[in-house]
Amino acid sequence: MGEELGGVGPRAAEELVRLGSADNFRDVAGPGYRAGDGTPLRGGVYYRSNELQLTDEDAASIAALGVSAVHDLRTLPEVEHRPSVDVPGATRHHVDVLGIPLDAISELADAESAVALMERVYLGFVGEPTTREALGSLLTSFADDGVHLFHCSAGKDRTGWTAALLLHIAGVADDLVLADYLLTNTRAEASRAATLRLLTEAQGPEQAAVFEPVLLADAAYLHTSYAAVEERYGTRERYLLDGLGLEPRVLTTLRERLRA
Repeated sequence: MGEELGGVGPRAAEELVRLGSADNFRDVAGPGYRAGDGTPLRGGVYYRSNELQLTDEDAASIAALGVSAVHDLRTLPEVEHRPSVDVPGATRHHVDVLGIPLDAISELADAESAVALMERVYLGFVGEPTTREALGSLLTSFADDGVHLFHCSAGKDRTGWTAALLLHIAGVADDLVLADYLLTNTRAEASRAATLRLLTEAQGPEQAAVFEPVLLADAAYLHTSYAAVEERYGTRERYLLDGLGLEPRVLTTLRERLRA
């Protein structure tokens, strides 16, 4: 896995910061990620995470990275239910990106319906107008100076798609983008296991098994979005420009900020 993720041979070390209270926090540039042409990515510009239920120590660790803007991709009910802890020195921004509908989760009958729900979410990244508008606004704000942190609840779907777009803009090959997307399953293993334990205790092991596909990053989910992009826009560049409404100068700035 180290070779696949680093793109430059075995990983020499883990990321500089590992947070106990946000286990899916990491640098979008990875541990030594490179673009397809061999250009290294620039670390310390964009960070991704699951929800920021942070200890004081972890909030200080993020602040020490120079994070100046925190972008919360959750819906307003999610934000109100589990407010984020402030990161000292950072301005908080709310960008409502449609995620997994909570009412649909409660109606899941089996694992197949859970997978279908996830496919619906990933189709929404491409087909839902308000979601495209939100993603376009988010990526445009990433062109501003400063160090940006973005997150949702699990740091898996909305955050995962956003990170995949950034890596694509940087020129990273699809196999590395996918490996980084799937890294959530390793990084967030403890929090996922805790959620499954709670579900098992509350509703039994059968219902927990039904819910599990919702907690995982799956290559099929990412490919669902890719296929929808190809069908609707032809290329990811057209999706970024036409679907998300990004200005060419924004793509240029993002590419320059991401590449060392």
